[in-house]
Amino acid sequence: MTYTSHFPADFQWGVATSAFQIEGAAYEDGKGPSIWDRFCENPNNIKDQSNGLIACDHYHRYQEDVDLMASLKLDTYRFSMAWPRVQALGKGAWNEAGFDFYDRLLDALAKKNIAAHLTLYHWDLPQALQDAGGWLSRDTTYRFADYAQEVARRFGNRVASIATHNEPWCTANLGHGNAQFAPGIADEKSAIQVSHHLLLSHGLAMSAMRAEHVSADLGIVLNQWTADAATASDADRAMAELEYARSVQWFMDPIFKGRYPELALRAHGDKAPIVHAGDMEVIHQAIDFLGVNYYFRAWCSAANPPIPAPALQGVTDMGWEIYPQGLTELLIALQAEYKLPPIYITENGMAAADQIVDGKVADTARIEYVRKHLDALSQAIDAGVDVRGYFLWSLLDNFEWNSGYSKRFGIVHVDYATQTRQLKDSAIWYRDFVTQQRARRARA
Repeated sequence: MTYTSHFPADFQWGVATSAFQIEGAAYEDGKGPSIWDRFCENPNNIKDQSNGLIACDHYHRYQEDVDLMASLKLDTYRFSMAWPRVQALGKGAWNEAGFDFYDRLLDALAKKNIAAHLTLYHWDLPQALQDAGGWLSRDTTYRFADYAQEVARRFGNRVASIATHNEPWCTANLGHGNAQFAPGIADEKSAIQVSHHLLLSHGLAMSAMRAEHVSADLGIVLNQWTADAATASDADRAMAELEYARSVQWFMDPIFKGRYPELALRAHGDKAPIVHAGDMEVIHQAIDFLGVNYYFRAWCSAANPPIPAPALQGVTDMGWEIYPQGLTELLIALQAEYKLPPIYITENGMAAADQIVDGKVADTARIEYVRKHLDALSQAIDAGVDVRGYFLWSLLDNFEWNSGYSKRFGIVHVDYATQTRQLKDSAIWYRDFVTQQRARRARA
């Protein structure tokens, strides 16, 4: 098969996962409860009334999963550490059994020459910290910096990169704005204050990790999108401009400009966050890389009822419009507005209603989704955007947050009853694509 997209010779190819979604072993070897463990105890919070107690049992099957990655010829693997696995209460004693798991995982990856990209926080806050105020408390930002420093001290010279947060927009808005995600709070003012504390904790963690003089690149992962007006009306254009300011610029501006976007601050009014003297200086410091997660664009219609997105290329099983060209548009817009470090596409993929038929999972829609997004990424690189790698979401079907196990994002099918893994057609396609890119690298 011939592939049209071409990438730089040193471009990195990988997959991504997160701890709560795959690890299981929720209370083994000294791990403490997380906010997601608690959130799942109320079956009304999860669409299929499931939980993460077992998930993909990666805690016990990590070697099998690393072998799968190696069979797919991947360069890199992005995963998250479960904070309550290595520090049950989010402060105080470290749990050596938890650190031993990640030590073994890193050894297994190194033996397969797969570079490790570690994310410190992918939404599973220790429940003990939530009981003390969670991300609404400034104290949590300092506990996070302590955690980051300890992880950097132990592993900062064994991993290729460390990201502080994954998608703080989701932690703030879905966890504290509309209660879709743990800890299940629905209060706009709280969500906005949490967004500031997340950014502050990022800055504090960056400083703490820098103090360890690690070789790992240090950065953050943000979910981002373009915001397109449904029509040329003033109302739709204003809605799109505000959406972009409240989502993308709200997190990018403090990191790269040292301030919040004025449009969003005005819109927040008396719900704007409390910012202490010196906070913005802590947040506004150099990062070595920016992780960008891209799945869809924001479609902005002020009409009642809203004009639906055209979805000319269909929607995913999550109901998200497939809009690959938005990735090109987003990256070029970021390049124009900010002085950026190297970028990694740290998540991109689709949920599909996959089934095993005649011994195969013929997920042709996912193959087409990935192919089109890689074409869009290639166009952004050709336009001068410095993108160093791509992490397909996700390696495994897994616990998809409040959707439970009803949505499948993996390129590897997981039978949750038996934990049997099976490569989908998309995994084979991705392997062949990466193999061709590696062949080009060898000729370069």
